[in-house]
Amino acid sequence: MKHFTKSFTQQESIPEAGIQAATEVMRGGRLHRYNALGDEKTETELLELEFAESLGIPYCLACSSGGYALHIAMRAAGVKTGDQVLCNAFTLAPVPGAIHNSGAVPVLVDVAEDYCNDLDHLEAQAKASGAKFFMLSHMRGHIADMDRVMEICQRYDIFLIEDCAHTMGASWNGKNSGTFGDIACFSTQTYKHINSGEGGFLTTRHPEIMAKAIIYSGSYMLFERHLAAPPKEAFENIRFETPNYSGRMDNLRAAILRPQLQDLKQQCDRWNARYRVLESVLQKSNAINIPSRPKKEQFVASSIQFSLPSFNREQIQSFQNQCAERGVMLKWFGGAEPTGYTSRYDSWKYLQNMPQLPKTEAILETLMDMRIPLTFELDDCELIAGIIVEVADDVMNTKAK
Repeated sequence: MKHFTKSFTQQESIPEAGIQAATEVMRGGRLHRYNALGDEKTETELLELEFAESLGIPYCLACSSGGYALHIAMRAAGVKTGDQVLCNAFTLAPVPGAIHNSGAVPVLVDVAEDYCNDLDHLEAQAKASGAKFFMLSHMRGHIADMDRVMEICQRYDIFLIEDCAHTMGASWNGKNSGTFGDIACFSTQTYKHINSGEGGFLTTRHPEIMAKAIIYSGSYMLFERHLAAPPKEAFENIRFETPNYSGRMDNLRAAILRPQLQDLKQQCDRWNARYRVLESVLQKSNAINIPSRPKKEQFVASSIQFSLPSFNREQIQSFQNQCAERGVMLKWFGGAEPTGYTSRYDSWKYLQNMPQLPKTEAILETLMDMRIPLTFELDDCELIAGIIVEVADDVMNTKAK
């Protein structure tokens, strides 16, 4: 019986260029985002310019975390206490958390069989709620039909915030993820596509929104130091009316990220190669279902999801335990209790008037999730998938007996 022995949480080391840049920042002692000499451009300022250029978006703010970016996106968008905000029912806790932090009320949208938002339900919820904001999470890197998403947003005059924590480097029909909506938020937390431990970006094409975000982030009236930012005139009134929530990224994390951003395309290709190996083996099992990815979706698969549609809860628990015994660590979104990063919408007890979403519950009931670190080789992925298939088939055959 084969076992897998590598860690599912071990990431690749920071590139040598990033280590050297971070060392220079530490030796200089100027870690704070505005601590520069003369006309020197800080690492944070340069990172914002480079990330904005990579997306083809004019304005970018580097943040202390992806969750912070989501929070000030809500504020800069003008979300107010009591506003209704459309939101995935299948997402991670920081997304409804950011909505709650703004005083707004999440309006949950069902998940579809392809793990994206159910766009029929999105349209129904938009019509019924009258919500004017939509925080769209590209959960686990699955991109919905963005052509239809934009049609719905335009029809109901909805302000779109894209949560691109899992889609940095991805696109839909050749258009970069994060460039569809009014605001996009990205994460550079350790398990995302570039790694600074914690961190993130807020991007937008709207000058007034970026001016607000910069003041919210703690510019201390040093907003003219920002390079990927609107002109001074955009701040004229905003600078006096906007509170300081102090959350812009520091120079140390920016120094670590800049070389990784330059390597992003190559890293995305490496993730997808691993995904395709896993996918090709998992598809051999009659117990496992992996939805096909749309041709318009150019994804970045730093994780993989699959369903066990014929398994009951007891069988899934057995399957997960047996995989773990053989070194394969899987998350289950149908678990009754939140575990690690995984939680189901009905565990967010702080939400008002918790809805009943039987379709979402049924899909999450059999949904498994697995991280794909780049420390895994292609052969590792083949071994992992082989173990998953063996266990799944064994559980299914045991049921048949």
